[in-house]
Amino acid sequence: MNKRGEHTDGGVRRYPRLVKWTFRFFSGIAVAVLYFAVFSVFFDTPIEYELKKSTDRIEAEYRELERRYDTLQQVLDNVSERDRSVYKMLFEAEPAVAGDEDRQRRLAVRSRLEEMTNLELGTWFDEHLGLLYQQVSNYGAMSGRMQERVAKDVRAVLSIPAIQPVDNRQLTLLTASFGERVHPFFKTMTQHDGVDYSVPTGTAVFATADGTVRSLQTRGQTSGLSLVIDHGNGYETVYSHLDKVVAQPGRRVSRGDIIAFSGNSGLSFAPHLHYEVRYRGKAVDPTGYFFMELDMPRMRKLKEISRMGMQSFD
Repeated sequence: MNKRGEHTDGGVRRYPRLVKWTFRFFSGIAVAVLYFAVFSVFFDTPIEYELKKSTDRIEAEYRELERRYDTLQQVLDNVSERDRSVYKMLFEAEPAVAGDEDRQRRLAVRSRLEEMTNLELGTWFDEHLGLLYQQVSNYGAMSGRMQERVAKDVRAVLSIPAIQPVDNRQLTLLTASFGERVHPFFKTMTQHDGVDYSVPTGTAVFATADGTVRSLQTRGQTSGLSLVIDHGNGYETVYSHLDKVVAQPGRRVSRGDIIAFSGNSGLSFAPHLHYEVRYRGKAVDPTGYFFMELDMPRMRKLKEISRMGMQSFD
């Protein structure tokens, strides 16, 4: 106790304790701050965790959309290229190309896309991806229909007799044309329903179009050993006075296949091949059906040569 009667030991003892508790308090706060900082660096809060999951999911969806877009773009490019090829084949001309107006429109779209946020871009991308799917589907359906039409047209073209039944590149073998000709035995003017090729026995005879061998007539007929091919679409061809047949009834043949060998069977004046083209049961002039083998000047020349022979061989 001092002169004034005050106690001093308690005050002295309280001051270090206050300092100690103050130090502990601020140390605890520092530890808590440090713990929070470390936890924040190495661990995510539930909200941050959900945000990161959402971001990862959006990025994964965006990458998937990019992949699907690239795939669809390739498909669309292939369909467009096939469409251009079919266009060129059907119309024998190059399809129209994009002009300045179309290029300006594309540049405007690109500029607008560059100004969008990621969220806006994702929404736009998702919407237009659906439209692209629909466009590819429409192109695919249209391309499929066009391919079916082309295939049908090709089959129709292949069924038309379009070459000569024998090798007549020099245009010298056709000796009697279609129309009224002098019969070699009766010496009267009769209708000659085909053309005659003066060829030696054993000459290869070709199918002039794709078709199926329908019937085979024996040597007992005036036309001798004869072959009839049904080409479909109303077309038939007849090959008469044969020596030997290699394509039997029911066999499917293609244009240019060897189906028989010429001869002198039946009521025939000399070894030759009698060839007919029938459309819907009616005989037509075969010389109008050599367009795949001969150009127009050579077809006219062949007709002029055939008209010079007024007498048929059968």
